[in-house]
Amino acid sequence: MGKVFDGQIKTAESEVVSLAEAMPADKYDFAPTGGELKGVRTFGQQMMHIAAVTYSVSAFALGEKNPSDLGADENGPSTIKGKDAIVQYLKDAFAYAHKAASNLTSGNAMDMLPSPFGSGKTTRISMVSLITWHTFDHYGQSVIYARMCGIIPPASRPR
Repeated sequence: MGKVFDGQIKTAESEVVSLAEAMPADKYDFAPTGGELKGVRTFGQQMMHIAAVTYSVSAFALGEKNPSDLGADENGPSTIKGKDAIVQYLKDAFAYAHKAASNLTSGNAMDMLPSPFGSGKTTRISMVSLITWHTFDHYGQSVIYARMCGIIPPASRPR
């Protein structure tokens, strides 16, 4: 079971990390502003948010203390600045997610755990699956940011 989820996380990681690496450093502060987009996360904040939430839910799935700071608005540690540091933080978060996925078994998948999002409980498998769908949610937004900056996402380039 863990291998299936780990494969999904690898796919999400490949797409989002390659996009983060493709975006020029001077565009990490870009955020669209037209229409109802005022106040949305910058590209860099999108990458930080993906990583911060990935760390958080991975820690909950593992039953461990989060090794990272969730930060204000779930945007990760405020001390991480610049493209290189953000890309490394993203890679490190996915490494931790692989640990969470590899820990998932048919014997523990339905274990009820405290929810990292308020009160209540949720299953371990829900936490591990959240890593992928949450990443792709913000990846989709980040693809639009990249295209608005003239960057074709690596996953969309001819092979």
